Amino acid sequence: MPEAAPTNSSEATAKAEPSLHRVIGPWLLLLFIVGDILGTGIYALTGQVAKQVGGVVWLPFLVAFVVALITAFSYLELVTKYPRAAGAALYAHKAFGIHFVTFIVAFAVMCSGITSASTASRAFAANMSSAFNLGLSGTFGITLIGLAFMAIVAAINLRGVGESVKTNVVLTCVELTGLLIIIFIGLSAIFGGQGDVSRVMQFSASADSGAFWSVIAATTLAFFAMVGFEDAVNMAEESKEPTRIFPKVLLAGLLFTAVIYVLVSISAITLVPPAELAEGETPLLKVVEAGAPNFPVAIFGFITMFAVANTALINMLMASRLVYGMSREHVLPAVLGKVHPSRRTPYIAIGFTSLLAFALITFVGEVPALGGTTALLLLCVFTIVNVAVLVLRKDTVAHSHFRAPTILPLVGAVCCAFLAGPWTGRDPVQYKIAGVLIGIGIVLWFVTVLINRATGVRPSEPEMAEIGGSGPIN
Repeated sequence: MPEAAPTNSSEATAKAEPSLHRVIGPWLLLLFIVGDILGTGIYALTGQVAKQVGGVVWLPFLVAFVVALITAFSYLELVTKYPRAAGAALYAHKAFGIHFVTFIVAFAVMCSGITSASTASRAFAANMSSAFNLGLSGTFGITLIGLAFMAIVAAINLRGVGESVKTNVVLTCVELTGLLIIIFIGLSAIFGGQGDVSRVMQFSASADSGAFWSVIAATTLAFFAMVGFEDAVNMAEESKEPTRIFPKVLLAGLLFTAVIYVLVSISAITLVPPAELAEGETPLLKVVEAGAPNFPVAIFGFITMFAVANTALINMLMASRLVYGMSREHVLPAVLGKVHPSRRTPYIAIGFTSLLAFALITFVGEVPALGGTTALLLLCVFTIVNVAVLVLRKDTVAHSHFRAPTILPLVGAVCCAFLAGPWTGRDPVQYKIAGVLIGIGIVLWFVTVLINRATGVRPSEPEMAEIGGSGPIN
C-alpha cells in the first residue's frame, strides 16, 4: 500500500523529527520489566495482603500473577503487531477509532504512572530522612527532597534512554538484592527449625466475608505488585527487534517475579505472624528483625529506599514515552512529540510529565490508597486492551507477529473487569480518586481538541499505515 501523504504541515514536521534510538537489547529489556514489576508493591503490601487472608499470603500474589499473565498475552500480540511507543492508547485508537476513548486510556495510564512516581519520590524522601536521621519535621522538608529527587529522575530521563535503562539495571539489582535477602533469611530459618512453616497453609477470612471474597479482596491489593509489565510496550521503538524478543522476555520477566513474590511471601509468614506482619508500613523489615536480628537494619532500609527510587524512574520513563507516542498520532498536541536532535530523547514530553509530577509532589502529597487506585485504573485499561485484541484480529500487517489463543483475551477481559468492580471490597475512596483523575482527563481532552482546531491539526485515522506497524522497523 503506498504511504499516505501528510495531511498537514504539522504532520510533515513530525515526519522530519528524528526517530528514537534503538538501544535496548533482550537483557536490558528483561531487567527493565523485572525492575518495573518489583518495587514499592512487594515491599509495602505483603502485610496488608496477610491481613486479608492470613498465612496463605502467597495465594493472592499467585492469583494476581495469573490475571497479569493472561493480559500479558494480549499485550504481546499487540506490541509485536504494532511495535510503537504509545502502548494501550494506540491499541484503543486502532481498535475503536474514537479519539475521546483513546485520550482517556492514555491519560489513565499516564496518570497512574505519574501519581505512583510522585508518591514514590515522597516515600524516597521519607526513607532518606529516616535512614540518615535528618530529623525533618512536618512535610516541607520531605517535599523539598521529593522535588529534588524528581528533578534528578528527569535529568536521567533527558540524558537518554540508554542511561535511564542502565540506571534501572543498577536499581533493579539493589531492590532484587533486598528481596533475595528476605528469601535467604526465610529459607535459613525454615531449614534451621526457626519460625512456623505451618502458617503458610493457614487461611483466615475476614469476619464479614467468606474465603472467596477474602482472596479476591487481597488480590486487588496484590495486583498492584504485579503491574509494570505493561510499561515495557512503551519502549518498543527503542528496543532492538521488538517483534522477536518481546514474547520470551516479557513472559520470562513475569514468571521470575512471580517466583520471587511467592518465596518472599512464604519467608515472611514463616517468621512473622499475620497480625504482626499487617501492622505498620514496613512488613519486610519485621522479617529481617525476626529472622536475622544481627543483620544491620539500616542497610535494609537503604535498599528499600532504592527500590522506591526505581519505581519512580521507570514510571516517569514510561509516562514520557506514552505522551511522545500519542502526540505523534495528534491525540495530544504535536509539540509534545519533539525529539532532542542530539540526545534523541522526547525532551518536551519529559518536561511536561515532570512538571505534572512536581505539582503532585507539592500540592497533593501522599495519596490514600494509592496502590489500589493505581491498580483500579490499570485494570480498566487492561479490560480495554483485552477487548482490543479481539477487535483488531481483522486488521492484518505485513510482518509476522505473536498471536494469543483467542480464549485468553476473553478470560482476561472478564477477570480484569471483575477485579475492578466495587463487589471486590475495594475502599470507596479509590473510586473517588479515580473519578477525579478521569474528570481532569476529560477537561484536558476538550483543551486538546481546541488546540488542534486552532492549529489546523487533524488527528490520524486508525486505518492509516503510519499508526500501525506496517512500515519498516529500523
